[in-house]
Amino acid sequence: MTDSRKLNIVNENGNIIGEETRENIHKQGLLHREIHVWFYTPKGGIIFQHREKNKDTYPDLLDATVGGHVEIGADYENAALQELKEETGISAVKNNLTFIQMVKSKTYDKVTETTNNVIRAIYAYLYDGEVEDLRVEKGKAIGFEAWSLEKIFKISAKDRKRFIPVILEDEMLDIFRKIQKL
Repeated sequence: MTDSRKLNIVNENGNIIGEETRENIHKQGLLHREIHVWFYTPKGGIIFQHREKNKDTYPDLLDATVGGHVEIGADYENAALQELKEETGISAVKNNLTFIQMVKSKTYDKVTETTNNVIRAIYAYLYDGEVEDLRVEKGKAIGFEAWSLEKIFKISAKDRKRFIPVILEDEMLDIFRKIQKL
């Protein structure tokens, strides 16, 4: 499945330096912009999105509640709000998002042989509804799962295999600790 939609390529400082197709960006490992929005619950949980089994990267694994590319002409906040609506059905405004931090990440997916090389804005969103009420975006996700932070911080080897590997690395666990303090 080829994806000819274009995204901005950025330099190490996040400045736009060009455009390329999404497919080529991931095949060539070009640096681009993404967002993550992590839903956290009043009871100390994080909600993960279960990726569709045929996704182009990291199929059938647990990922950020909401994630996506920053489209050409958009900024990080607008991309986060747009993806939040598309992937969960929730309409939010900028004041509903808590900016956590910017991260640079480069990961290689052995299954699809693609590289995701990104500068990513990470936000948190307090969700006090039921996980079952979140709308799943057809073709992108299977559903959502809530996990207690306590379980994530002490995750078993068996459960670890259910997640995109970078989700459970120290840098992400530090982000979860920041969310936990909100």
